Amino acid sequence: MSGRTASRVPRVLSIAGTDPTGGAGIQADLKSIAANGGYGMAVVTALVAQNTRGVRSVHVPPVAFLVEQLDAVSDDVEIDAVKIGMLGTVDVIRAVASWLDRVRPPVVVLDPVMVATSGDRLLEADAEEALRDLMSRADLVTPNLPELAILAGEPVAEAWDDALAQAGRVAGRHGVRVLAKGGHLAGERMPDALVEQAGGDLAVTEFPGERIATTNTHGTGCSLSSAVATRVALTGEWERAAAESKRWLAESIRHGASLGVGSGHGPVSHFAGLWTRGGTTTAPTVAEVEEDWWEHVGGIRAEIDDLAFVRGLGDGSLERDVFLGYLAQDALYLRDYARVLAEAARLAPTGDEQAFWAGAAQGAIAGELQLHESWLGPANRHDTRADAVTTAYLDHLLAAGARGDYRVLIAALLPCFWIYQDVGDRLHPLSHAEHPYRSWLDTYADPAFAASTRHAIDIVTRAAATADEKVRTAMRDAFRRSAVHERDFFDRGR
Repeated sequence: MSGRTASRVPRVLSIAGTDPTGGAGIQADLKSIAANGGYGMAVVTALVAQNTRGVRSVHVPPVAFLVEQLDAVSDDVEIDAVKIGMLGTVDVIRAVASWLDRVRPPVVVLDPVMVATSGDRLLEADAEEALRDLMSRADLVTPNLPELAILAGEPVAEAWDDALAQAGRVAGRHGVRVLAKGGHLAGERMPDALVEQAGGDLAVTEFPGERIATTNTHGTGCSLSSAVATRVALTGEWERAAAESKRWLAESIRHGASLGVGSGHGPVSHFAGLWTRGGTTTAPTVAEVEEDWWEHVGGIRAEIDDLAFVRGLGDGSLERDVFLGYLAQDALYLRDYARVLAEAARLAPTGDEQAFWAGAAQGAIAGELQLHESWLGPANRHDTRADAVTTAYLDHLLAAGARGDYRVLIAALLPCFWIYQDVGDRLHPLSHAEHPYRSWLDTYADPAFAASTRHAIDIVTRAAATADEKVRTAMRDAFRRSAVHERDFFDRGR
């Protein structure tokens, strides 16, 4: 299996008992599988009345029903890995062994649940030999030190070297990998080790660790074995799976107390790392981003519609000098705007996006400035200085480019496409052949500009939908700030 990389989410089956408090058993297994990148399934071997203080009673359903559960899963779902936990009785162990012989799952991890964290014995004494026989069907067993001693038929190891030697004897006797765990040892060190036979020799890979000062250790064995099963199904690498699972479990243990669950040995926080790094906010779809952003500037768009400049531009009553003043400022704006578009092209992560922004930069110079020249004349382009409104807008865009965050930059650029195209679309039907500003309205209501705007919207909203919440919020803020600048830019001739 070495080096294998799954092309899909691994489907991992937990065969174990329950824990109504959710910290151990199949409830912990399902959380662990999901936290480590798998799709969890569960077959119940026993119903356990327990909490963080201990086990009260165990009910084992009929074995025939256990077999029905197992067959129901394997008849329908291709299983990538199996994690086996609490089995409880000889008949249950034999039923699971028979099913493994029929189905032959590619990865089997056995957590030989015999002793709970609370010290309760969870396996009937006459089932111990049956469990040893089951080990020959597993790829890995993950006992704690008391369980390792039972499997070896020896006293509990009190030193790490003794534990490794004991794990080596179990591995050699049963032909199985053993993940020896040092959590029951005294001291601050808490090592684990993968012990296996390799070409007649014993191979030991140690994973160092430090003891975490906490009582939140309920279900750690269940969680670790499920994590390893999942990560092996993902990568096919036992050492890597064990190392990564140990790091994940340590992180989960460190955050367990924050859950505030129970008054005994509390559970670990299986998703603490995911919650911290990814949050719990559901990412919006591209369509949801588009709708939200457009509504977010709805008030600004309404203010633009109410501007005397826009109303006069639509009905043709706008004074020519006011319009020419607007065009003069727009010509100054377009020079630096084209530079910012070129910076977006430089930062773009894909060829399509690079080509789009570069084309928009070229269009801003070659196309739109030509339109401005036709109104202002070529000499007039250099006679005007940028006013405060133009300067503020350009400062906003240039600052976004200087910060180097492509996603925030393109969000800041978007209103110059979207709002202009929206205004042009709505004003153009008001114009006619003799309308004094028809050529300007033709440009911004042009189907080619509409297609370019659509492309810009798609690029930006897709980037926002795939960004984390912090970046998406920064993009939305930059978009709104540019929309405000657009409004101010239209507010001429006051």
